[in-house]
Amino acid sequence: MGEHVTLHASDGHELDAYVARPAGAPLAGLVVIQEAFGVTSHIRSVADGWARDGFLAVAPALFDRIERGIELGYGQEDLQTGMALIRQGSAEDRMKDVAAALEYARRESGKKAGIIGYCLGGSVAWLAATRLHPDAAVGYYGSQVPTYGAEKPNAPVMLHFGADDHHIPRNEVESKVGAVHPEVPIFFYEGAGHAFNNDDRPSYNAAAAQLARERSLDFLKKHLVG
Repeated sequence: MGEHVTLHASDGHELDAYVARPAGAPLAGLVVIQEAFGVTSHIRSVADGWARDGFLAVAPALFDRIERGIELGYGQEDLQTGMALIRQGSAEDRMKDVAAALEYARRESGKKAGIIGYCLGGSVAWLAATRLHPDAAVGYYGSQVPTYGAEKPNAPVMLHFGADDHHIPRNEVESKVGAVHPEVPIFFYEGAGHAFNNDDRPSYNAAAAQLARERSLDFLKKHLVG
């Protein structure tokens, strides 16, 4: 289902992206933002899933500015490598790369385009909603969302968090995001921790992942398709 394409950011940087196309005409474009491990087989499968739902899904390789072809495992050493790669990059450069993916998704689909991101991608999705102009954004367990909670989104946003996520205190999300942006739907999933959507990791919670995906699909169809 998928193919690899080259995207061109506004500063001349070229980055790889995995693209999954729907069987028929796209309902809309959707930028799928990676976790801290690169555009892994899991992220490609997520993009494939959104394509099966009718979206033209584009997963940009956000680590390409530092090192190309990054696809890490989920062990502690790989996690540390991924965190180091995140620190080496910048939010500003990630916005340039996401903007290139949004432009591609809009052009190729001929429709509106949104963003959905997981882990690192959850934080990036929030920043893209406040600093770029997607037509909708969905963020899963983005640890930096409370840090940037004062920024005002330019598009409808939906956020998902595990109620048992020890990396992201619930009170921080509620006080720094929910209280500031009461219009943003924020869902906490009982019994779910960080990365509950990733079925390649022990943290996977099937019930939470299914419910969050159903909510996300309805939200994206409402704002991208109408």
